[in-house]
Amino acid sequence: MLHDKDLISIQEVRDKVERAYAASQRYRTYSQQQVDAIVEAMGAAGRSHARRLAELAVEETGYGNAADKTVKNLLAADLLPNRLRGMRTIGVLRQIPEERISEIAVPVGVVAAVLPVTNPTSTAIYKAIISLKAGNAIVIAPHPHAYRCTCETAEVLYRAALEAGAPEDIIQWLSASTIEGTNALMRHERTGIILATGGHGIVRAAYSSGNPALGVGPGNTPVLIDRSADVRDAVEKTVVGKMFDYGTVCTSEQAIVAEEALREQIVAELKARRCFFCDEAQQQALAGVLVTPNGRINAKCVGQSPQKIASLAGFQVPPDTTAIIVQPRGVGREHPLSMEKLSPVLALYFPPDWKGCLDVCEALMRFGGLGHTCVIYATDEGRIREFALRMPAMRVLVNTPAPQGSTGVTTNLPPSMTLGCGAMAGNSTGDSVGPMHLLNIRRLAHAVRKPEEAFTVPLDGSAAAATGPVDRRAVAAAVDRFLASRGMTAAAPAPAPSPVPAAADAASLAAEVVDRFLARRGTVSAPAPACEPGGS
Repeated sequence: MLHDKDLISIQEVRDKVERAYAASQRYRTYSQQQVDAIVEAMGAAGRSHARRLAELAVEETGYGNAADKTVKNLLAADLLPNRLRGMRTIGVLRQIPEERISEIAVPVGVVAAVLPVTNPTSTAIYKAIISLKAGNAIVIAPHPHAYRCTCETAEVLYRAALEAGAPEDIIQWLSASTIEGTNALMRHERTGIILATGGHGIVRAAYSSGNPALGVGPGNTPVLIDRSADVRDAVEKTVVGKMFDYGTVCTSEQAIVAEEALREQIVAELKARRCFFCDEAQQQALAGVLVTPNGRINAKCVGQSPQKIASLAGFQVPPDTTAIIVQPRGVGREHPLSMEKLSPVLALYFPPDWKGCLDVCEALMRFGGLGHTCVIYATDEGRIREFALRMPAMRVLVNTPAPQGSTGVTTNLPPSMTLGCGAMAGNSTGDSVGPMHLLNIRRLAHAVRKPEEAFTVPLDGSAAAATGPVDRRAVAAAVDRFLASRGMTAAAPAPAPSPVPAAADAASLAAEVVDRFLARRGTVSAPAPACEPGGS
């Protein structure tokens, strides 16, 4: 009998992946209508248990708050299924008659879903729904500090899927979750693709597992408030986004950046929304408790209220405080509060001008948020476009709180809890991940031409003639036809083609074509100046 926790977890992985794989082979025979009915049932179950699962997540992890985690559960269980309704993911996806091509969905089989501690229930709902929508089975690896609420979520979804007709074992989850077990899941030969959400370590492990992977990086979302913005609205929405689930969403706002001329107005609006401004001593204390000596966020501060974070740093804030404001003097490791803070702590920067704002926003993204998300509040379309072209981000949001905009609540971006950061961040996609990322497309293509009809040059070797001798008279006639098509009449007689052999050099031929063109235009080309002694 096994007693080693890692060995138990690895054995569980082997058993459950095999069961999920067998289920996926049965599930491949289901119609689009059957799959859609199962997805609808899972969504309904997620909605009915959204509040209870959110409370379980807060109770177990201590991160965030139940009200906002309920919203995240509903994002995955309500908004997502609504957007997926009518999406074809099974069988023939598309036919292109004019090209005689048909596109056919091929499920990847088993999805290995690695979950974070910050969003353990909503991410479980989201990954299970998109996996089954794409015709796959799923094996969920909970975070060790959130396995009870994750397993409960998986069981709720599994019961609903079974009642709707899904095959047994289509949803599996690891009850003995360890790092070694999660690595075994990602490396398993039956794993079709990995959906990894978490820190740098787990994402790197996913990409180095030997199996296809969709892993996403961290965010460090800057918010640029432009002169053209409604400043009151911009500050209001920024505070709303920063407060959401106490800053645990990866797209949560991390810094406001605005021109110095807007400082007074922005500070007043933040204070009106009960934000607490740290003095220098409080800011130093906060940096010391929020960021560890090795440059990581202190887990004890993640997803905590402003009051608790201030208390950990040794000072007090009013009970109604919405966010804690800090004002770093720069960006980078020597300014720890410029990084992603995963808490309701918001940095302020006031460069002198627009260019300085762009520079600070880009620096923030390159310091821990490369490829992720940024926000601009503006009505000047030129500046919005310039911001979008400059920022190293896959999502550029306009006039919206970042968590709600990035996940498709307030924008038409696809509802998603896995937001790719693109090649610049080492991710395999920059998309908001959905069902179409979890299937392959087989293309049925009919012959439409003979091989020799596909090319613009002969395939028998005669194309070499194009590089041989040139017929000057043919070139001259072509020039005449071109000039005539432009309505140009000869102002001077065109020089007759010289009796130089057809194989004359290209420079001579080019000179003759130019002379002919200028003659038609009534212009005479001047002779080239002689080189001065010693000249080149």
